[in-house]
Amino acid sequence: MRSWRACAAASCRGPTPTGKGWTELNHNGVVGPSGPKLLSARFGRTDGHRLAVYEKEGGYQALRRVLGGMQPAEVQAVVKESGLRGRGGAGFPTGTKWGFVPQAAEQVYFFVNADESEPGTFKDRFLLDYDPHQTIEGTIISCFAVRASLGFIYIRGEFGWLIDRVQKAVDECYAAGYLGKNILGSGYNLDLIVHKGAGAYICGEETGLINSVEGRKGQPSIKPPFPAVSGFLKKPTIVNNVESVASVPWIIMNGAAAYRAFGTEKSPGTKLFSVSGPVKRPGVYEIPLGMPFRTFFNDVLGGMADGEELKAVIVGGSSVPVLPADEIMNCNLDYESLGSAGTMLGSGGMIIIPKRCDMVELIQVLMHFYWDESCGQCTPCREGTGWLHRLVKKLRRGEGTPEDLERIEHVCSGMAGLTICPLSDAAVMPMRSFLAKFRGEFEALIQDQTPVAAESRWPRGEQE
Repeated sequence: MRSWRACAAASCRGPTPTGKGWTELNHNGVVGPSGPKLLSARFGRTDGHRLAVYEKEGGYQALRRVLGGMQPAEVQAVVKESGLRGRGGAGFPTGTKWGFVPQAAEQVYFFVNADESEPGTFKDRFLLDYDPHQTIEGTIISCFAVRASLGFIYIRGEFGWLIDRVQKAVDECYAAGYLGKNILGSGYNLDLIVHKGAGAYICGEETGLINSVEGRKGQPSIKPPFPAVSGFLKKPTIVNNVESVASVPWIIMNGAAAYRAFGTEKSPGTKLFSVSGPVKRPGVYEIPLGMPFRTFFNDVLGGMADGEELKAVIVGGSSVPVLPADEIMNCNLDYESLGSAGTMLGSGGMIIIPKRCDMVELIQVLMHFYWDESCGQCTPCREGTGWLHRLVKKLRRGEGTPEDLERIEHVCSGMAGLTICPLSDAAVMPMRSFLAKFRGEFEALIQDQTPVAAESRWPRGEQE
């Protein structure tokens, strides 16, 4: 059985031209489907990130429509009717979330969460890289809908080139009159700040994000109060994912009913999936929600790469439960179908796992990630993530006992739902599912008592 790292390396190969309707791009092996392109129309387009190209293709017409006579409540109503759900992972209805802002609020803030850092998830990065103006236009409309006069685009600190790209796009907007005072002569004022995060996973949680911008530790806060009531500087604040706000201009221009024509009744619209692993065509795809995984896997991804066999899939980023191949093949890619199967749509960060992959090594990699990224504020998370990592590592050293498997479950029980933010659950859900679905691989290590792992290769230098 080959290591997880070797399996991941195999996923770096580029796309195979199909000549069957799929568009091949020239950046990191990304391909796009020939289906609906509400979000990905300019992916791979030459100079698609520039204002002139965006305007030529109808960009900022939705903003002109909104500021040309619509009221904030009307914009909220259209987005709510569209059924757009938060694309960061939680799936909460976007229009409903906007409605939580108190009507009497004198100052409202709006944050776009671009702190994308979950293993396997990279779709927001492509939205901002290829088409930053789509997100900026959606941000301006969203700010108008909640009556915000100051907005932020919070980008993960490691994405230096992305910060520069978005900042240049924002500068173009100021020069064109889409930002600043009296936008398009409407009397609406909005300033937009591109904020560089410090590179902490937990700053992707909305209260952690807000705290970090306020200059404090990027640690989550207890809710309630929710940010929509008391957020940045104790004022009402809305935090939305990049993909969520990037969907808004299309909804405004085409209407809620047109958006609901894609997807399912409870999961309307399209969704971006970032796919990694040894499939023939890894990359970022936009598909209608509700597409059968079997269709997506065979027709869009082209199936497994030559010589590979599907073992399991993590559908929505590393924090959601894994499903074996026979279970995921019977699922549709929407919130409800995946929930019924015991996992989550999450961020759409799909990790394809080949049969040759060592599942115990993979979960060790994930447990190290969550242990390393725990902010340390809550004891169950701070200690529990470390214990999970150490227990899995002990198994791979050939020193495990049957009691260690019970101990893993005991530690998970002391973590799930007992912390301020979901990071603890983000470690528990994959840990429990890996143990439940692939218990035989854990038990084999205990029976063999043969070390399969070298000494610590992690930079943090943990103590056993």
